[in-house]
Amino acid sequence: MLPFKNDSRDSSNLYLINGLMESILNNLQQIKDLRVISRTSMEKYREATKSIPEIAAELDVQYFVEGSGQKVGDQVLLNIQLIDAQTDHHLWSEQFERKVTDIFMLQQEIARQIAEHVKVTITPEEAERMEKAPTQNPVAYDYFLQGLDLLYQGNNGLLPDAIARFHKALVHDKSFARAYAAIAISYYSLDEGQIMKVYADSINKYADQALLYDHHLAQSLIAKALFYMNTEAFDLAIPYFEKALEYNPNSALVIGFLTDYYVNRVPDTEKYLEYALKGVSLDIHAHDSITASFIYLHLSNAFIQSGFEEEAEKYIELSLDYFPGNMYSAYVKPYIQYTKHRDLERLLQELIDVLEKYPDNPDILQEVGKVYYYLGNYQESFTFYRKFNQIKKAYQLNIYPGENAKIGFVYEKVGREAESMELFAAYKEYAEKDRSVYRDLSLSAYYAWQGDSEKSMEYMEKFAQREHYHYWIILFLDMDPLFEKVKNLPAYRENLKRIEKKFWEYHREIERTLKNKELI
Repeated sequence: MLPFKNDSRDSSNLYLINGLMESILNNLQQIKDLRVISRTSMEKYREATKSIPEIAAELDVQYFVEGSGQKVGDQVLLNIQLIDAQTDHHLWSEQFERKVTDIFMLQQEIARQIAEHVKVTITPEEAERMEKAPTQNPVAYDYFLQGLDLLYQGNNGLLPDAIARFHKALVHDKSFARAYAAIAISYYSLDEGQIMKVYADSINKYADQALLYDHHLAQSLIAKALFYMNTEAFDLAIPYFEKALEYNPNSALVIGFLTDYYVNRVPDTEKYLEYALKGVSLDIHAHDSITASFIYLHLSNAFIQSGFEEEAEKYIELSLDYFPGNMYSAYVKPYIQYTKHRDLERLLQELIDVLEKYPDNPDILQEVGKVYYYLGNYQESFTFYRKFNQIKKAYQLNIYPGENAKIGFVYEKVGREAESMELFAAYKEYAEKDRSVYRDLSLSAYYAWQGDSEKSMEYMEKFAQREHYHYWIILFLDMDPLFEKVKNLPAYRENLKRIEKKFWEYHREIERTLKNKELI
């Protein structure tokens, strides 16, 4: 949906035209069978000089909706066109004239007609949600649209004014769930990125009010999820985000949060890949080239973790095309290439080349140290691990706790026994508290290093029953020196085979699932 144009000379009416566009878009986003590009992605085309087919090629879409309108007295005049994106031909167009008091029915009617013309099925549940008016009070809705227009400008300096408009909406309708949700979301935006969170109570208060008046509203659920994100109760946020996505399958905001959760909070390779793919399809064009580069990096990383080598290579190249200075893409790329050539010496040299550009980067330092570790060159590994630990300590960084066993092993090999013991103690504590799928493998590695083969195999057996682990386990587990004391055990070899077999079975299952969902 291209940004609607204000046909009136009165620019103060723009919020109403934008609000109509937002509401029609919101109705369409609730239809699961439609892929609806987010408003933020489309906003960059407001003043675009590109043709419809050119924009369609960028966005990979079949249809566009164009609109323009104006408010004259108590009347709203709206022109809508549905366009075939490939040919730029109009498939349907209509002019609507309604009283402001009938604006809700107008939004619903337009969304239904668009859905009918693109021949998608609307379920009874979707139809019921689309037909539910957010409020019966036109004055409350007008204030709400004013606030929403300020909220969507992405300027935190405008948020207090947006909140004030939402409060005015509530004066005229105390049961206006979307206004309560919008206040909660605005307060979350004010707190976002701040070390000191000061609006948690306000977010929670207004999110609860939104849920009280409409617990089937996606925005109410998002607001409550954002309260839990604000207070770092991430596990509690997920059910609200997932339910919100059920009601609004095209929400780029929700998909972004879920992508981050399944890579950084509770690793799950399938869900990470699914949400990364959805995020790119809905919202990639909302961003500048640097942000787009990192989004493609996410997608490449999600693909490689599930064993999709060709796709991972494609998107890592896209990431670097968008922003050649993306350091993370620069050092992930050699690992993706390693999946094909399996040459540790080549991988090492490529990582060293990246490190020369970013000599004090702790991420790359530990990667170089790790490859030397796999090669059995512990003295060189120690050189890089020691520098990594010095930077980590100097900046009080709590990063890569799962690598402490490898680092401890290297320290032990070069005669730093006391420091090695400290590192292994920290690693064991981390592994025992770890809630991810990797907990049992981490403990297996710890007991393998200790020489306790029984406990090591007990934990490895548990890990072999798991799912959703990443490709790096398959690529590097059998060369990991931590397991050198148990490598000749039949149980170790058997578990290794089971782990690899299960990974590729799950890879094929993910492939089928994503194809059925038309994500690949």
